[in-house]
Amino acid sequence: MDESVSQLSTQLLQTLSPDPNVRRKAEKWLQSCEGSDGFATLLAKSEPQMDESVSQLSTQLLQTLSPDPNVRRKAEKWLQSCEGSDGFATLLLQLIDASAVDLNVRMSGAIAFKNLIKRNWRQSEDEVNKIAENDRNQIKTVIIDLMLRSPEKIQRQLSDSVSIIGREDFPQKWPNLLDDMIGRMSATEPNFNVINGVLQTAHSLFKRYRHEFQSNELWTEIKYVLTRFAQPFTDLFVWTNQLAISHSNNPQNLKIIFSSLILCAKIFNSLNTQDLPEFFEDNMEVWMKHFLNLLSADHKTDLPEFFEDNMEVWMKHFLNLLSADHKSLQTDSEEEAGPIEQLKSQICDNIGMYASKYNEEFEPYLPGFVQSVWTLLITTGPQPKYDILVSNAIHFLSSVADRSQYQHLFKADNVLDSISSKIIVPNMEFRVSDEELFEDNPEEYIRRDIEGSDVDTRRRAACDLVKSLSRFFEAEMTQVFSQYIQLMLQKYAENPLENWKNKDSAIYLVTSLAVKSGTARLGTTSTSELVNTTDFFVNVIRPDLDRNTNLTQIPVLRADALKYIMTFRNQLPLKEVIIPSLPLIVQHMSAPSVVVHTYAAHTLEKLLTLRDSTQQKMPSIKPDDLTPFMDPLLNGLFGIFSIPGSNENEYAMKAIMRSFSLLQENTLPYFPQLLPKLTQKLSEVTKNPTKPHFNHYLFETLSLTIRIGCRKDRSYVSNFESVLFPIFQEILIQDVQEFMPYVFQILSMFLEVYDTTIPEPYMELFPHLLSPVLWDRPANIAPLVRLLQAYIEKGCQQIISASKLQPLLGVFQKLIASKTNDNQGFYVLQSLIQFASPESLAQYMKQVFVLLFQRLTSSKTTKYVKCLLVFFSLFAHKYGVQSLSDTIDSLQQRMFGMVLEKLFIPEVQRVTGNVEKKIIAFGMTKILCELDSTIIGQYSQFWAPVLQSLVALFELPVDETIPDDEHFIEIEDTLEYQASYSQLVFAGHRERDPLDGVVSDPRIYLAQSLGKLSAKHPGKLNPLITTGLPPNAVSFLQRYCLDANVTIA
Repeated sequence: MDESVSQLSTQLLQTLSPDPNVRRKAEKWLQSCEGSDGFATLLAKSEPQMDESVSQLSTQLLQTLSPDPNVRRKAEKWLQSCEGSDGFATLLLQLIDASAVDLNVRMSGAIAFKNLIKRNWRQSEDEVNKIAENDRNQIKTVIIDLMLRSPEKIQRQLSDSVSIIGREDFPQKWPNLLDDMIGRMSATEPNFNVINGVLQTAHSLFKRYRHEFQSNELWTEIKYVLTRFAQPFTDLFVWTNQLAISHSNNPQNLKIIFSSLILCAKIFNSLNTQDLPEFFEDNMEVWMKHFLNLLSADHKTDLPEFFEDNMEVWMKHFLNLLSADHKSLQTDSEEEAGPIEQLKSQICDNIGMYASKYNEEFEPYLPGFVQSVWTLLITTGPQPKYDILVSNAIHFLSSVADRSQYQHLFKADNVLDSISSKIIVPNMEFRVSDEELFEDNPEEYIRRDIEGSDVDTRRRAACDLVKSLSRFFEAEMTQVFSQYIQLMLQKYAENPLENWKNKDSAIYLVTSLAVKSGTARLGTTSTSELVNTTDFFVNVIRPDLDRNTNLTQIPVLRADALKYIMTFRNQLPLKEVIIPSLPLIVQHMSAPSVVVHTYAAHTLEKLLTLRDSTQQKMPSIKPDDLTPFMDPLLNGLFGIFSIPGSNENEYAMKAIMRSFSLLQENTLPYFPQLLPKLTQKLSEVTKNPTKPHFNHYLFETLSLTIRIGCRKDRSYVSNFESVLFPIFQEILIQDVQEFMPYVFQILSMFLEVYDTTIPEPYMELFPHLLSPVLWDRPANIAPLVRLLQAYIEKGCQQIISASKLQPLLGVFQKLIASKTNDNQGFYVLQSLIQFASPESLAQYMKQVFVLLFQRLTSSKTTKYVKCLLVFFSLFAHKYGVQSLSDTIDSLQQRMFGMVLEKLFIPEVQRVTGNVEKKIIAFGMTKILCELDSTIIGQYSQFWAPVLQSLVALFELPVDETIPDDEHFIEIEDTLEYQASYSQLVFAGHRERDPLDGVVSDPRIYLAQSLGKLSAKHPGKLNPLITTGLPPNAVSFLQRYCLDANVTIA
């Protein structure tokens, strides 16, 4: 297509834009062309460039880029609705390949294709295959060619798609992929755009080897890759290094060549992470030589056999790369790393891996790399573009320092002092770029500083080096740093307003020395005996918190002080330090600095999760410790949302949640003031949910307020309903998918408060809850099932009267067919068995059993069998064991005997959960003692085996683990947590026990039932027991009878 047609196609596409400015500009352009010669012909030429389906798809993709969330959401839903259509995936590829389509739309199409592949390529027995087999084959046939001829940005998206497909299909279902890639990589007339495309794909395909768990299947795949790929890959690497030398004066070519070398270094890492391949060991010199040359350069523009045998080759080239000199690659930017920084950084990562994992094989090359890295570190500037390079270089030194066999490298005179003065201290300094980040991008500063994402920062790397060196030289490092710390604090004292960065560095040095081990969640768990963290707090840290006259003054030191408390919360004395600091922490919630008030909220939240040393399930800080300043505490936390930049501050919302959890009914007087603020915030985020953690803590806090209020007075529920129902209605109407699971959980809380009758608004909602579209979303299923259970429990007769029982059974049928959700289907069925009248279910019950046995026959799983046995036992409780036997036998003659033989007897010991065990024990006791056919009839041969299995069930280890108090729970702890749905801890409900009040101890119940049966059949049971059960089971049974004061004749 010539340029004029392409331009016309772009303008026509922009007339479809939802942005009126873009649309109006395109329309004016077209009007201005109408009088031009040949315009009509050109217009006709442009029309067949895209067929109607591609045109429609282009329009929808364009609308996904709209700033209007309503337009965007509608287009996203349209795309999702098309995912199950045959040919949709290949249509996306057609659009991506259509040069007539605007590049941004093609890019959007590439992202949509990647997301479609991510969601649907893996096939599951439970789910409909949304990508037809023909489409799958067609995609694998065309995607490599399409990727290699696409623009770079699109190429990356398609490369990721290849990686996702490869994770499932490579190599078994995509055997030609690797050979196809190698063929293009080894072409006689190499094209670097193609080579880099292949290398990018190989990187995407192999990088999962870095974090996969070891398995035979993984080893087989890696061996398959190495056998075919390692030699041509090494040849390409060596050849590319030679090209880098010959093109050293051609910056444009050099940049492309270095992009290849970066990918080679990344692939090298992936192929070596699991173990050292023999090929790379044998070629190590080749790689390491080039790595070392590149690293030293001043560029300012169980072992698979192959790698083990080639280690010398690789190390040689690594060394060369580390030492190479290509000044033409210097970049002007101080922020963005250029190709040489990226390559050196990856090389440092690679040699760090070798130093820590393959130290014996790598030892001959170690001195050269240590010298090269040392030179690099003392000559590299402080600019942010070098941060990852410096971080990885320091981490390499940490890997060396952490190994006892390398201690001699650090024992020479002045080595530790030199490392401290030239590497550690300079890289711990608070730079101008850090200050800019603190002020201009506080979210990123916080993410790096306290969320554990500072792995690639200079400070974290320097801190890790201190820890590694302190492992063998703790006293020496403490002595060296004590001098620096004293000098820094002295410098600060001379002029605090000018020299505050010295104190910041001193605090960081003390923290680095003091912390031996810890986690972000638990804080510091082990400290150095040579550092007194409490004295340092009292003398150095606390004065920064006491300076409350001007909260804007030196905000970094205030943030440091709060972080210090957070870091050493387990070591600082509770009564003497922590509790007296609480009012100071609260004062800092009103600081205008986003970092400072966020750290104040986060520190408070972490302190509230400290555990009492005498009662681990209880918090150390008690409600009485907070009540004296509840007003400033709650006002401070809620006030954070009104400070610019913190309107959706997740740390503040989490601290509110944790405060409510601790204070409980102490918060009731504040409800009239705080509940409107919470509902207003919910209304705001409903319009555009962007922060899932903030949203989760908001719903947790709402759940807490409902629980606290309704526990005090159940009539509170109407107050909550009146303010929340309009917002919930908006969420359901607008189909805000992220929030629906939360809404269903809170609606369940409301319903569970009621005694019997379901209020009319809930009954009006009920038919919509049965809509298939809701049940097609996995995140909805668990909360919807809980809500249905609440409906059934509180108003089963209302459901039946509204003729909704059959649709409800349809939900059960859908769930029971799924291996993932069959347990949820049983929850619905068990609630119906428990609360519906037998008459209302009678006409459906036989078909229910047919469905259950069909699923058992077609796809039996352990989970399904356990659920089925619980259901049978509950059915026996509600309808009688004779009815259970008759219903099963009505499906097939003597089928109940097969259920006993194939299910109850061999499978019952797999059952877990105390309530589930109790229900099954009750049902099995009924089978033993109330069903004539098992005592004297056609199933009597199973009586003793059933009893033996029941005794074995009783004697399994009882689950006595006490769940962690919900006050301490993190959202990642909940089993159901995923990006789209998280179970609300504070909306939880106690497990339903249908036998509550019927049976307390199932062992006693068995003994009593056997006693009654023995009286009915004197002299029959004792011989059955003594001859049919092993001695240990007889002993257990005798103990049950003794405890129940029962004699069996």
